[in-house]
Amino acid sequence: MLIENKILPKSISDLYDDLIDSSYQKISSKEKKVIYQSLVIAFNGHDGQMRKSGEPYIHHPIEVAKIVAKDIGLDYISIASALLHDVVEDTDVTFKDLDESVGHEISRIVNGLTKISTLKKNEDYSIQAENYRRMLLTLHKDIRVILIKTADRLHNMRTIDFLSKAKQDQMASESLYIYAPLAHRVGLYNIKNELEDLSLKILETKKYNLIKNKIDKEFVNQEKYVESFKKLINNNLDDQKIKYSIIGRNKSIYSIHKKIQKKNISFDEVYDRFAIRIIYKSTPKNEKFIAWKIYSIITDHFTSNPTRLRDWITLPKTNGYEALHLTVVGPKNKWVEIQIRSERMNEIAEKGYAAHYGYKHKESTKSEVDLWLNKLQEVLTNDNEHAIDFVEDFKLNFYSKEIYVFTPNGDLKSLKSGSSALDFAFHVHTDIGIKTRGARVNGKLVPLSHTLKSGDQVEIITSESVKPNVNWLSFVETSKAKSKIKSSLNEEKKMISLDGKEILERKLRQLKIKLDDRVSAQMMKFFKINASNDLFYKIGTGSIDNKQIKNFANDYNSYIGFFKRRIGSSRNKVEKISESDNFIKFDKLVFGKEKEMLKYSISNCCNPIPGDKVFGFISVKDGIKVHKQDCPNSISLRSNYAYRIISANWIDSENHEFNAQIEVSGIDDIGLINNITSLISNSMNVNMNRISFETNDGTFSGFVSVEVKNKVILNKLLKKLKSIEGIEKVSRK
Repeated sequence: MLIENKILPKSISDLYDDLIDSSYQKISSKEKKVIYQSLVIAFNGHDGQMRKSGEPYIHHPIEVAKIVAKDIGLDYISIASALLHDVVEDTDVTFKDLDESVGHEISRIVNGLTKISTLKKNEDYSIQAENYRRMLLTLHKDIRVILIKTADRLHNMRTIDFLSKAKQDQMASESLYIYAPLAHRVGLYNIKNELEDLSLKILETKKYNLIKNKIDKEFVNQEKYVESFKKLINNNLDDQKIKYSIIGRNKSIYSIHKKIQKKNISFDEVYDRFAIRIIYKSTPKNEKFIAWKIYSIITDHFTSNPTRLRDWITLPKTNGYEALHLTVVGPKNKWVEIQIRSERMNEIAEKGYAAHYGYKHKESTKSEVDLWLNKLQEVLTNDNEHAIDFVEDFKLNFYSKEIYVFTPNGDLKSLKSGSSALDFAFHVHTDIGIKTRGARVNGKLVPLSHTLKSGDQVEIITSESVKPNVNWLSFVETSKAKSKIKSSLNEEKKMISLDGKEILERKLRQLKIKLDDRVSAQMMKFFKINASNDLFYKIGTGSIDNKQIKNFANDYNSYIGFFKRRIGSSRNKVEKISESDNFIKFDKLVFGKEKEMLKYSISNCCNPIPGDKVFGFISVKDGIKVHKQDCPNSISLRSNYAYRIISANWIDSENHEFNAQIEVSGIDDIGLINNITSLISNSMNVNMNRISFETNDGTFSGFVSVEVKNKVILNKLLKKLKSIEGIEKVSRK
């Protein structure tokens, strides 16, 4: 069935020939047959289907395959997969059919390219985000899936004019949200720039046209500038017998736009709109030597800015990019960036190292891209969180600049710019991160929140008694650190809840009450708590103490308590849905990863109330609108406008951490300070931020700054501190 019509129409055969001719890699006769067979299947499957432009649908997969073959430089398997990327989703062709006709490898890649069209009923997930998650989870298995998907998106953006304005906005936003960052991260700079420019053209048409027109007007002057630069250095390069070419390149329209926005400047104030690129021939052995020789020739003629020197030959970027960048005062006393690359380096920069490192250069050793993919795999193991959170965490790594720091042994580690000492600890190993007690940077003791810089030497101090706390989340930047801290906190909460349940059972037994579901429900109602685990957790942490449990028992055993239970029991049958709403007590709504308090309004479509699971949607006119997770419009909003979704959480003030300063004074003694710090460090749900003491003729005084969840915990800590021998006075400042 699939191989009917083996002879393609001449118009399609011509497109096939053009596809083969455009391939960056050499394709054998055997490989051509696989590509041809794939085209036949695609042609038959899509027969009769038309695009919005009015052209036959088969033109789309052919153009995608052409991008894959020419612009990215992938192998024949990828070209064939690109031709077939829509057949299972849009035609009667099955994966079994592909297995039998073109092989399992192609079928597997097409499977990774096939979207999720539906989700299980009642799942509050974004189809868009789930498709992103599915795509990203293939990254460490076969990077070709991502690359073909990016090519697919590029062609869709090139032909976007025939879509509705709403669909154009959605596609452009998605391209900026996920596909351009992906292209950047795998080294496809040309595709990344084109995706960004095409998206800006849709979303900010006037600004796009304004910048483009100015760039076009400058073109002639730029060509003349490159020629004047060549005249000054050509002779010197020729004397050194260096084979080279010199070209000019413009900064992308989108990057100029972003710089204008970020720095609030005009177009004329963007001085790096233009760069000069020197591409030279060299054997791999001499690449670095020749690059620095060219650097020396340039700096003999022009004054260099030493702060703008970037050596990515000695230490390539994690996506494989290699080059030597410098900024000089060029002809006409204008600052200009010079990029020095070998032909091999330029090939990687143009095509993307990840695109063909494993398929073209079979002999390649473990590369920077391999290492990057290994890092991604660590992040991808935490795939149980909500899809939108998953994608957002993952996306943070795409555009991040890098820093390079050293271990005490001199090993070099690459981290996201802005990473803290704690990020470094988790980067080295999860077990080290979990047990981190402190850090030394360049031999000096620093807080775990200390922001690292390139060149720092970092030593992590660990302790078996240390456990992650919620504050750690506020000063880590990397996805790995965040996911591991969250996982550890959840495990700790479970353990505390189990202890709390045992404590409660014992206390209630003493009060002649057996803990069961009915008693648990009454306790939750009495203490205005929504879940039994939260009840046990509060008891485990001491937020609910013995006195409060006795008050509940008195109420429970009283005639009034009995009457309330009877009334409550009858109401529960008819008002079960609203029960939890009546006793939830939350007083803060916070947004995003930073838990910010922002202005918002409640949506009319679902009318969420405190305690409901909610999310924020950034509307165009009304700011942040808060919706319930199960809002009828939630799937639609997330599917079409995931980039506008912001996480939102209700905060129970009782669990909200606050700062407190404790003043301590007494008689000075050996080991006293150690006793104080040890007691605080070993106290559950207490984090010590700062400590300061001074002694005077046998006495001491000072303060300790701590973070606690509530006053109950603080009062218990004060009581314990007073019990230490030598302490005379303990008070809250």
